[in-house]
Amino acid sequence: MSGLPKCPQCGSEYAYEDGVMVVCPECAHEWAKDAAATTDEARVVRDSNGNVLADGDTVTVIKDLKVKGSSSVVKVGTKVKNIRLVEGDHDIDCKIDGIGAMQLKSEFVKKI
Repeated sequence: MSGLPKCPQCGSEYAYEDGVMVVCPECAHEWAKDAAATTDEARVVRDSNGNVLADGDTVTVIKDLKVKGSSSVVKVGTKVKNIRLVEGDHDIDCKIDGIGAMQLKSEFVKKI
């Protein structure tokens, strides 16, 4: 579409240009066009111990996690293979045996 970045504050994809600024219509956050390009490149996802995570890594869960909309729980020590990093609050996309596809927060996993 327009090639503009998502809002760094709320993640809205409906940002628009206003002169030299980019404006988010949902949260009214404004930022410079040049600043938006540099923040995407500097994004680094770290696990609970501070290790840098990358696509394809294997991690373990460090805390029992309730699965939203279900009575099942992801237990401590569950091994998750072949993670994929994504944008957003839950920054890990993965498949867990016995549960299926889900998203995890990097603060609840550690790299193996």
